Amino acid sequence: MPVEASLIQILACPACHAPLEDRTDVPADSAADPALLCTSGDCGLAYPVRDGIPVLLVDEALPHGVDGAPSPA
Repeated sequence: MPVEASLIQILACPACHAPLEDRTDVPADSAADPALLCTSGDCGLAYPVRDGIPVLLVDEALPHGVDGAPSPA
């Protein structure tokens, strides 16, 4: 379930305050989970989206890989 565009515009990464990129439109058969990705090259965290609600907790975030998909822990 995608996050509303108006919400994405005001959200920022809790760790570094950079804008977030919406990656919630992944196909259901994809291995990647819906997430909001930090756009900062230094931070590189992916915040999960569960039931359409972004979980913006640094403790819940995963580092995302080069292709934008969250890296396995």
